[in-house]
Amino acid sequence: MTNQEVAEKLREIYNLMQLAGENRFRAIAFDRAAQTIEGLNDEIAKHIEEGTLTDIKGIGKSIAEDILAYAETGTMPVLEDLKERVPKGLIEWLNISGLGPKNIVKIHQKLGITEIVELKEACQSGAVADLPGLGQKSADKIIKSIEYLEKFGQRARLDQALEIAEPVFEFVKNIDGVKQCEIAGSLRRSRETIGDIDILVAANTDDAEAIFDQFVNHELVVEVLGRGDTKSSVRTENGRQVDLRIVKPNEFPAALMYFTGSKEHNIVMRQRARERGMALNEYGLFKLNDEKETDFDQPVKTSSEEEIYEKLGLNFVPPEHREDRGEFEFYEEHKSMELVSDSDIKGVVHAHSTWSDGKYTIKQMAEACMERGYEYLGLTDHSKTAAYAGGLTTDEVKQQWEEIDRLNEEFKESGKKFKIFKGMESDILSDGSLDYPDEILAGFDFVIASVHSGLSMSLEDMMNRFENAIKNPYTRIVGHPTGRLLLKREESKLDLNRLIELAVEHNTVIEINASPWRLDLDWRYGNKAKEVGLITSINPDAHSVEGIDDIHYGVMIARKAKFEPARVLNTKSAEDFEKWCKKK
Repeated sequence: MTNQEVAEKLREIYNLMQLAGENRFRAIAFDRAAQTIEGLNDEIAKHIEEGTLTDIKGIGKSIAEDILAYAETGTMPVLEDLKERVPKGLIEWLNISGLGPKNIVKIHQKLGITEIVELKEACQSGAVADLPGLGQKSADKIIKSIEYLEKFGQRARLDQALEIAEPVFEFVKNIDGVKQCEIAGSLRRSRETIGDIDILVAANTDDAEAIFDQFVNHELVVEVLGRGDTKSSVRTENGRQVDLRIVKPNEFPAALMYFTGSKEHNIVMRQRARERGMALNEYGLFKLNDEKETDFDQPVKTSSEEEIYEKLGLNFVPPEHREDRGEFEFYEEHKSMELVSDSDIKGVVHAHSTWSDGKYTIKQMAEACMERGYEYLGLTDHSKTAAYAGGLTTDEVKQQWEEIDRLNEEFKESGKKFKIFKGMESDILSDGSLDYPDEILAGFDFVIASVHSGLSMSLEDMMNRFENAIKNPYTRIVGHPTGRLLLKREESKLDLNRLIELAVEHNTVIEINASPWRLDLDWRYGNKAKEVGLITSINPDAHSVEGIDDIHYGVMIARKAKFEPARVLNTKSAEDFEKWCKKK
């Protein structure tokens, strides 16, 4: 029984309690308990064995009894009771952006429906719009959210895909008979959301059956969707499909290129081949015969993707750039593009503590940064308007500054070369102003300005809002500009090209928010950012110690967006970051 497993059960209780109309504070207690257990430094099983569950902050006697019951019987009576009272279909409604528990219960009780398809029909018919407190605007928003779920529901975030792909890949590559193995598809290209997971293997034909036998029996597999001579498809325990293809060793380079994609990149590659009297397909590179048809008897010898690119007049194109977005023009002329890597990142910028909605103290966050080899922490708790996230009052800001000063002095005295910088994630108010008076803003080392409310503003109003924020001399970084939550909430209306230009004009950074829920700034604006020299900062938006590690996903997106280390703020040393802060 893992901490995550217990936390998931407690969070399920929290969700069901909301739908059952239970006391809000009792429901929140389960959610907080789930967060606490997720962040434990030891296993929950240890506390069960030692009888110390109630010693954990936030775990009262009642919740401790529920956890013990689960450990002993595999069920929690409170959870089973809620499941009987709340129709299963309603839980899926919680994924619909903008539809809270109260309205879910209202619609269910008034219309007697439980499935998303019924909800969509009720919105289209006008039945939802006629309910008190809802109206046509709410119904239209629900329809849009459902359509978004229908469009992206079969996709996974980057982190979710990697959690599945990496263990399967590590397993497959070590199977006897596997000569080469790579993850392919959109995951290899570092797309922010992934459909099916593709794994490609080079092996002799005689070994294929034994390799497939082991693959389909992997511990993560719950269903075999199909199995043939060269491809097997399975579904993993979280519903994600994984396809394993086996090709002959001499076919592997071309197959890897083909199955990596993108489709648009592959089309151009095939055109380039034909222009040079060759044909490129998933089996290899071949000469054309006199009738301009593929001559499979005349293969062009290539032992790697690099050699295929070379034969077609290109230097190697990294997988993350294979989107037909300017890569051909660049890699015709340049051997490589300098790209940021995980090892280039020197500090953690954009992190939250228990002062607002973080799970750990400033000291714990700082120590976690040190453990990971970082030189500094740019602490950025929420500002006062974000009351829902524990935003800091002016007095609390001053108290936090005092704590940071004490910690920095403590680190210095103990010989630790580490510094905490006084940052703030200030809400951008509806008119574009920041959330504190100038005399307080002047006291921060830097300010990240972010939009957290009014996300559905018109394009013109939202652009005016951002323009005013960027022109504010205290705004040093723009946080998660589009406000999107991948697979859950669409982005705000923004002219990102113009926003990038404004940021450069006013010497303002736009972050790549590395949370796998956001990955915002979108990589698709990388060409514009490179053209005008935008500086980014790869920021984890960490609300926990574990969240610091999200920087890796941000680096993947930054590479896809063509950022070199010189254009990434937190590749600076602590000393240089301090100089940047003092420029104001």
